[in-house]
Amino acid sequence: MLDKYIELAYSEALKAKDKNEVPVGAVIVKDGIVLAKAHNLRITKSNALYHAETMAIEKACKMLASWRLDGCVLYTTLEPCIMCAGAILQSRMEKVVFTSLDAKFGCVVSQYTLFDDNLLGHRVSYEYREDIRSKLLLQEFFKDLRKN
Repeated sequence: MLDKYIELAYSEALKAKDKNEVPVGAVIVKDGIVLAKAHNLRITKSNALYHAETMAIEKACKMLASWRLDGCVLYTTLEPCIMCAGAILQSRMEKVVFTSLDAKFGCVVSQYTLFDDNLLGHRVSYEYREDIRSKLLLQEFFKDLRKN
């Protein structure tokens, strides 16, 4: 079994699916305490910025009353896109753990490697921990979307 934070992120992805959103969930943890949980709400809120990761970052910043998320780890069910990777870098996140790759838009290992770029002012460590459930949830969502 994967760890409890990945389970929480997956639960958030299921909430997104229930709202007909792309099923992605994110959780931010610091020192073993969950600061924020979020899921995609782009369609529901008609806002391109409402990815699970950016929403979780916003909540965590409010919890800490700071834009800096030093020492925080973000768990997400999908490899971050360029917007989310940028927000992760800007928030000074320590680490990102993701459970499925994004061959089209992934900016950690798939299309770009932003967290490995030595020209940027902050380095984020990352870990890919495959969770087949996340991949299957996304595949099923897009298959149903194409069908309808």
